[in-house]
Amino acid sequence: MTGNNAQASPKTPLLGMTLDQLRRVAKELGMPAFTGAQMAKWLYDGHVTDILQMSNISKANRAKLDEQYCVGAMPPTDCQRSVDGTVKYLFPTDNGRFVETVYIPDGDRATLCVSCQVGCKMNCLFCQTGKQGFEGNLSVRDILNQIYALPERASLTNVVFMGQGEPMDNLDAVLQTTQILTAPYGYAWSPRRITVSSVGVKNKLKRFLDESECHVAISLHAPNHELRASIMPAEKGMPIADVIELLRGYDFAHQRRLSFEYIVFGGLNDSMAHARQLLKMLRGLDCRVNLIRFHQIPGVDLRGASEEKMLEWRDFLTSHGLFTTIRASRGEDIFAACGLLSTAKSKENAT
Repeated sequence: MTGNNAQASPKTPLLGMTLDQLRRVAKELGMPAFTGAQMAKWLYDGHVTDILQMSNISKANRAKLDEQYCVGAMPPTDCQRSVDGTVKYLFPTDNGRFVETVYIPDGDRATLCVSCQVGCKMNCLFCQTGKQGFEGNLSVRDILNQIYALPERASLTNVVFMGQGEPMDNLDAVLQTTQILTAPYGYAWSPRRITVSSVGVKNKLKRFLDESECHVAISLHAPNHELRASIMPAEKGMPIADVIELLRGYDFAHQRRLSFEYIVFGGLNDSMAHARQLLKMLRGLDCRVNLIRFHQIPGVDLRGASEEKMLEWRDFLTSHGLFTTIRASRGEDIFAACGLLSTAKSKENAT
């Protein structure tokens, strides 16, 4: 089988391979070295779904390649469309599970929020994905497929690794994916079109900062250790103070951007004392803060802050030199920021 039936095929997928890996495939099959570059061109520029579509590779070599390999693209199995144009897709994975991908059009920009794991180990109190538990890392193919097989792929301007999972917990796959997205043989994107988030896995974050030029977003959500630990268990073993100390050793004053994500919870982390603690914590860092509205998820006793409080925080932080924005809520009617669709699909498959 080939093309869209690749999920059930024993053949090895080419999608997700780097140029060096594709060259090795060509060499192992006795093909000219340049065949690897031809495959890369067909995959990442041509977006073929079948090896037999690679028309400038000889018919004999296509047949030989098709015996052992497939493209490996897997279309979404479900989608939910919001009244504001946001679309949440459900993609199958190598291990027979499902992950969510959210397409967010906004004027002349279109952002895709991709996942890197099935479930998540971090178990943040406010996150539906954390309630799933951890079910496995996505392969490079799984991550890249969310872009490759996206119906709106041609309109994308940005990709954010802010979907299901902790990117630093699947770092090798994330780095290889961003390599393909930015390499001349791949999508040839600027790294500035890609943002990778993290709760702050310090050692792996350092490696990411050293090996990638993509933007970085830190999931902060509290301005002190005690409060953060109460809603983000990762804080107990990976204190945000250590993460910020690491970040101070890197240059974010030029093209690469550092941002902090802060969900504002009513009565929990939204006092002006908290705002002043946040100013102190981030003083001297060239960064921005994105304030995020919280939308209720099942079984979680947290509530979002008022609109007045959001505006008060934005104005206060900005007036004190910390560039702050309020992230626009998108796809509220389809729970675009949650893991509800994949959770429902997992429960359906378990029955």
